Amino acid sequence: MTEVLGPGRLLQTAQSIAAIQDDDGGVPWPEGHVDAWNHIECLMAMRVAGLHDQVRRGYEWLVRHQRADGSWPMKVTGGQAVEHGGESNHAAYIAVGVWHELLVTGDDAFARRLWPVVRTALDFVVDLQTERGEIVWERSAAGVAASEALLTGCSSIHQSLRYGVRLAEHVGDPQPEWELAADRLGHVVAAHPEAFADKGRFSMDWYYPVLGGAVRGDAAHARLAAEWETFVVPGLGSRCVSDQPWVTGAETCELVLTLDAVGDRDRAGRLFADIQRLRHEDGSYWTGWQFANSRWFPHERSAYTAAAVILAADALTDGTPGAAVFRDATAPVAAPTDLCGCRTPSHT
Repeated sequence: MTEVLGPGRLLQTAQSIAAIQDDDGGVPWPEGHVDAWNHIECLMAMRVAGLHDQVRRGYEWLVRHQRADGSWPMKVTGGQAVEHGGESNHAAYIAVGVWHELLVTGDDAFARRLWPVVRTALDFVVDLQTERGEIVWERSAAGVAASEALLTGCSSIHQSLRYGVRLAEHVGDPQPEWELAADRLGHVVAAHPEAFADKGRFSMDWYYPVLGGAVRGDAAHARLAAEWETFVVPGLGSRCVSDQPWVTGAETCELVLTLDAVGDRDRAGRLFADIQRLRHEDGSYWTGWQFANSRWFPHERSAYTAAAVILAADALTDGTPGAAVFRDATAPVAAPTDLCGCRTPSHT
């Protein structure tokens, strides 16, 4: 993979993220807003490239903008919240970011300083878990929990809870309730599609249960095989949605990470090579390619796409001590409980 994206090109891509980082440390979408999940993903990518100052400014942004309940505003523009609800997967991802930072840098003092931020965030997340085990996607600005859960979001939260548990043990403040929540969530993600809103046209709902660690082994390979032809366009990458003729860099690179996590490095490497057509001369990446019309779609270069490319390259090359942060997200899943319905006798 170093022949596809060597250290110099990887650094150039990380610098393209740093170039759009706001003065206050936030890493925005092309539209100008910052959300915590994509911001953290960009910090992880810049850490892979060794951009220490930019990464630490980014974590200070998270410290400043975290609210008392542990969440972050859904969207922040110019340092001000413009959408005030708090998304569960946004709040949860801080655990993955801080754990990744600890893996790569070994900076124990940083992990301990950020621990209260992580603890408050994951408490917010776990409070949104239903009796069955899924975690609803949002708490509104008025404090009302959403009525539905999202499969992609819950799959990401599963990874976050697993690393939250490890971080808690590392700092000497065990959180057994998070481990129980992760077990319950992992089971629902793997076995209860009815628990989630129907977003099956999106490729993320296809691969994220594997990427987040809830589905692994034979079940993971079967899941990926079932929709491979639906979402993967040979020679181009992965579609974002099944019914539109465009592939996207971020989804393709997340699929690369998914394949790497289950040991399928050959296909992962080929997909990673395919997506290099999106690379701009400055090291940034176009968000997507509309292959029916042969044009960039949307016509933008996004930091989150560049971040996904860097993390995929790191995983494929084992370039840093954080390269396995997606590979190692799995954990034994607890047996079904009466609450999820698996052990409830059917009635005829």
